[in-house]
Amino acid sequence: MIEEAPVVIYGAGGFGREVAWLAESCQISGRPVRVVCFVDDQITGEIHSIPVLSLPEAVSRFAGVPMVCGIGNPKIREAAVKKAQAAGFDFASLLHQNTQMSGYVTIDEGAIICAGNILTTDIQIGRHVQINLSCTVGHNVVIGDYATLAPGVHVSGNVHIGKRAYIGSGAVLLNGTNEHPLTIGDDAVVGAGACVTKSVPSGTTCCGVPAKPVQY
Repeated sequence: MIEEAPVVIYGAGGFGREVAWLAESCQISGRPVRVVCFVDDQITGEIHSIPVLSLPEAVSRFAGVPMVCGIGNPKIREAAVKKAQAAGFDFASLLHQNTQMSGYVTIDEGAIICAGNILTTDIQIGRHVQINLSCTVGHNVVIGDYATLAPGVHVSGNVHIGKRAYIGSGAVLLNGTNEHPLTIGDDAVVGAGACVTKSVPSGTTCCGVPAKPVQY
């Protein structure tokens, strides 16, 4: 019998439950993954036969088991990761088995890459990045820590995505150049269905075709 690799998921909301499903198709160090619990600050009980524990309870029962963070909001995810690190957890990455990618993709700890993604070449994926269902990422792309690609995002070549940036469902980021990559700044938000043709400053929300800043 093949030994399973236990994993804890921080977050028992919608995306956390999707990550539990993703884990069924993943391996860590050649071993199939088994989710031993969710950690949640508000929910208790059991979800899909998986116990939901507080962080102190998870530390007590599953010390030494790696964690992944299934929280979609980048800023909340970062705060949760820091809280879990302070409690003693280390982090694993989950990569769906049908992801297509070259050998020239680097994936840092805590990343979650869901089903149906295509990652081409010379791509850097930062810590605790989430790439949701059916995205494509072209050459020479950098995705900063805690950034999120929602389902169906298409990133062309020579694009740099900043820390905690959120790229909404179906958005398209057109290509930059080696000398002048198209840049999505830290904490920027790209709305669903947007077509980004120019760099987006840090902290800016943009939407539309072509994408333009939204004034609140």
